[in-house]
Amino acid sequence: MKAVLMDDYGGPEVLYLGEAPDPVAGPGEIVVDIHAASVNAADWKVREGFRRDDVKLTFPHILGRDFSGVVREVGSGVTDFAPGDDVFAVIDRGREGGYAEAFAIQAELAAGKPSTLSHAEAAALALTGLTALVALEDAAALQAGETVLIHGGAGGVGSFAVQYAKHVGARVLATASAHNHDYLRSLGAEDVIDYTRQDFTEAVSECDVVFDTIGGEVHARSFAVLKPGGRLIHIAAAPAGFTAPRDDVTVIRPHVGRDRAHLERILELVAEGAVRPPEIRRMPLAEAAAAQELSKTGHVRGKIVFEVR
Repeated sequence: MKAVLMDDYGGPEVLYLGEAPDPVAGPGEIVVDIHAASVNAADWKVREGFRRDDVKLTFPHILGRDFSGVVREVGSGVTDFAPGDDVFAVIDRGREGGYAEAFAIQAELAAGKPSTLSHAEAAALALTGLTALVALEDAAALQAGETVLIHGGAGGVGSFAVQYAKHVGARVLATASAHNHDYLRSLGAEDVIDYTRQDFTEAVSECDVVFDTIGGEVHARSFAVLKPGGRLIHIAAAPAGFTAPRDDVTVIRPHVGRDRAHLERILELVAEGAVRPPEIRRMPLAEAAAAQELSKTGHVRGKIVFEVR
């Protein structure tokens, strides 16, 4: 099968389109012919070796954490899918392989894709939606009437988070550059702060929840806008050596596990009209290097999705 491979850590030049062995379904697994796979910020970080001391890769390595496609083969013990079924999935933690024409995954981690979503839309919603739900529904337990500030609101996770927060009845604030403000308001943000022109700590206060998808100094400054008893939920790292300046707020970096239940929750929200797929930039697998460089800028609206088939 065709796949985007890397033989070592490095810049975008280490990625190349080559041949990899076709997967085979083991017990409890399904082989999926991938039609669309999403690009996540974690991909270029893995490529550059950000966590090489913690996570050892076997080369050649195939990146990619979520995808949508059609079941080709089912392994022994699989009764909930059959060849020809449309599915989407997020690959289990510690594994990757979505930048390819096929992947073998545990059936329990996949969910059926409805015909109302294209493969590109399902791939764009998979890990982004799962992450946003774990952060805001599970970790923050966001409630109606609360105020939430979402950093990086126009990104894939942020786009879902804004819509989910609006759906539960929260007052939704977000940070984004000016050209994304109308987009975020269309998703449900009540107010959008242009972080290139205004310090969010001067524009916002008394938040019940801050959802930080950016990290670094944004994490550090977010403490200033939380009310006592507030919750800072972050999926990006704080500055090195940073110590929280307050003990009257809760700080959570949620464990974003993989399971079918969260994927089905995404589908439930889509079916209700509460959430729609983010804006999607479609690219071919052969342009993986360019896609990752775009992702690395941190200024992609919505999601980059590879159209594989």
